[in-house]
Amino acid sequence: MASTAPQTETSEIITAELVTLALELVPIPAVHVYRQQGRLTVFATNRAYRLAGLGVVADRSPMLAELGDRIALFLDEGLVRVDFEWTLGEVVDCRYYRVTFARSSVAVHDRCTVTFVDQTSQVHTERSMRREMTTDSLTGLPNREGFEETLERLPDRNGHAVLAIDLDRFGRLNSCLGSLAGDELLITVARRIKGALRARDTLARLSGDQFGILMALDDSRDEAHELARRIRQALATPFRLTGYEISIECSVGIAYGADQPDEVAELVRHAQFAVKRAKVSGRSESYLTQDFTIARDAFAMETALRRAIEQRRLHLAYQPICDLATNRVTSFEALARWTDDDGREYSPNAFIPVAEESGLIVPLGRWAIEEAARTLAAWDAAAGGNCGVRVAVNLSAIQLQRDDIAPVVEAALAATGLTGDRFTLELTESAIGSDPERIASAMHALKALGTTLAMDDFGTGYSNLAYLQQMPIDVLKIDRSFVTEMLADRDKVSIVRAILSLAQALGMETTAEGVETHELAQTLAALGCTYGQGYFFARPLDPDAAFAMLGFG
Repeated sequence: MASTAPQTETSEIITAELVTLALELVPIPAVHVYRQQGRLTVFATNRAYRLAGLGVVADRSPMLAELGDRIALFLDEGLVRVDFEWTLGEVVDCRYYRVTFARSSVAVHDRCTVTFVDQTSQVHTERSMRREMTTDSLTGLPNREGFEETLERLPDRNGHAVLAIDLDRFGRLNSCLGSLAGDELLITVARRIKGALRARDTLARLSGDQFGILMALDDSRDEAHELARRIRQALATPFRLTGYEISIECSVGIAYGADQPDEVAELVRHAQFAVKRAKVSGRSESYLTQDFTIARDAFAMETALRRAIEQRRLHLAYQPICDLATNRVTSFEALARWTDDDGREYSPNAFIPVAEESGLIVPLGRWAIEEAARTLAAWDAAAGGNCGVRVAVNLSAIQLQRDDIAPVVEAALAATGLTGDRFTLELTESAIGSDPERIASAMHALKALGTTLAMDDFGTGYSNLAYLQQMPIDVLKIDRSFVTEMLADRDKVSIVRAILSLAQALGMETTAEGVETHELAQTLAALGCTYGQGYFFARPLDPDAAFAMLGFG
């Protein structure tokens, strides 16, 4: 009996050495844990484990302190292998491991091998990549994905609001001043908006010139509109960039978490829907249920309009423009009309904005120019020569910016054998002011073809008198809002008289829109207006009815 204890101790030493040698073959931290009389001890370790500082003395081992209960449970449950993630340490010096408990068989109840795969570098890399993916590189703010993740983490979105802030005219400023100045402007704008927020509010950059804000509501929804007011006020002070003093305005749309508690992406989109109404109203707007319906209908209309343009299902109606002195028809304005397969007619006021927003105005405008030229050529053929009238086609600001109009008109004239003096191109004040240099170049190119150029809806926008003098404009069309009620409003008579005097001083002719009575036509003629257009002369007509007005039948 006396020799048994030394033999047992020697056997354990030999076993520990063998286990240690086996563990050294493992390239990752590994430890063999032994349970004796209910206490866990470190039976053997490898060098990688010792270097990891996980503890070789049971009482002082951070590994056993945190994983001891799980090891004991593993030994009791009779499992052969268990894998799990484990974090050791505080935030600053934190290590991330993939831990495996394993034993040779379920019959072994008193020992197991624990291995550790250090995933710290991988976790830090993934977090860094994730941070880059969710952060805007220019401003350092969360991007849209990061913003939506912040929304997702909210335990309750009912007491929160999302604001979408869209910078007006940023695209134009970026084009004029360059991308570096545009980036500097965005950074400065972000700082100013941040200064208007509370510490607990979150600011993000959702897209190129759009920011998003997540704010907590304390008492009422009015707090969101008050924040929108503070933001607009913060941006009201001009920005100084590259020698320029630039004013920036913004449109703010608001959506409330209580109205859309489930879908984070929908909440952000709803705020963006509200921005569209804010651009029109000039004040902050909250999302309304019909905003989504309007947007969905607009997309449906865009799809149907694209198909109608491709299949040439639109048509032109022609409204006469008459000489007020003689009542003779001098030209017709070509107006796009659209009736779908179900016989439903769409107002131009509905489908033209959709065409402009979607870019369909370019193929639509090309079709209108070509169709008007074909119609005028057909009238000439039916009259046996020049039928004596011109045709006028409207040009959109978007169309002028995205398309090269002069070659389109030139091709239409060449295809029909018409001369440029038979064509009038009508542009609005807003179109001319949108990009003066580009528009001026396009107008001079059109003028070189011999066409007549008219400024449509004059008096409703902002006209720089220098533009009127420098650009080759032949006709000013006085907007119907001044004409229709002028007999009952002295102020409108004064405005019309002023426009007529301006046109005369600049050597331009004038056309009054909205002439609906004989008395109004006579008054305009007496004031010196050249042409009139309106229901008094005729409503928009189909090509055959318009040609019949010329008296060649």
